[in-house]
Amino acid sequence: MGFYGFHEYVPVAKKKENAKKTVEKLRKKNPNIAPIIIEGNQIAKKWWGKAWNKNLESYADFRNRIGRGRSYVKHGAVVDLQIKKGNIEALVQGSSSKPYKVEIQIDKFSSVKWKKVMELCNHKIETLEALIAGEFPKELEQVFKESETGLFPSPKEIHFSCSCPDSAIVCKHVAAVLYGVGARLDSDPILFFKLRDIDFEQLIKKSMEDKMQSMLKNADKKSERVIDDEEVFDLFGI
Repeated sequence: MGFYGFHEYVPVAKKKENAKKTVEKLRKKNPNIAPIIIEGNQIAKKWWGKAWNKNLESYADFRNRIGRGRSYVKHGAVVDLQIKKGNIEALVQGSSSKPYKVEIQIDKFSSVKWKKVMELCNHKIETLEALIAGEFPKELEQVFKESETGLFPSPKEIHFSCSCPDSAIVCKHVAAVLYGVGARLDSDPILFFKLRDIDFEQLIKKSMEDKMQSMLKNADKKSERVIDDEEVFDLFGI
């Protein structure tokens, strides 16, 4: 603590060094810890990670508070982040010597919303690779990001706690973890479906089944592009 009750200013390089030391200590006890390491200026670079962060920033409840976590996550303060079904557990190195414990719970995706998403995805997702890479039509992007019916959680579906003494509704440690999720989705987008407890394979299966049904219905229909045997003979002068 510095003068007048304010925390002493800590340079960015020192913050990164402290976070790195914390990771090294934690790894000795638990080799499976997964720190968030940001390369460059962007927290997320791919579709799922960027979409996650944009979704959070789109809500007024979060927009004015979540920005406090940007610098924290960029400095490597999220020293461990584990994504499970409906749950995020993390450790964030703050001003205290020990990292703060953050827990975030995400409500289960409702069956009603899932049914609507499945209907709207009909014929629009070709492969698992396309889904993971975020390579689908623009209208499907809007379906996924729709605030009321999309795949991404709304503020009322996100519940969190932090062991820090900060009384803010969204402290910087929670904000850093929320941004950290976006960074983690860059490397493993399937974690998004795990977090929301969604069977992503159903999206692919539904599209493939509907395409197959369409092909079977048209199998007996004679195409105008098919040439009869007699026409083939005439074509080659036989």
